[in-house]
Amino acid sequence: METKEPESKFIKLRCPKCKNEQIVFGKAASKVKCLVCDKTLAEPTGGKTRVKARVLEVLE
Repeated sequence: METKEPESKFIKLRCPKCKNEQIVFGKAASKVKCLVCDKTLAEPTGGKTRVKARVLEVLE
């Protein structure tokens, strides 16, 4: 029996305002705000997250 790989990943983002690096889920169900300056980094769309910050890397 094959094991299916998960389709969603974690994403490392950098806040455009304060340069804080933060890891978020690729299919977040709520707004993701920067833990330092409170700027919105990502918003839910019903599927994949709409990212409003620089993506540094996609984590496997």
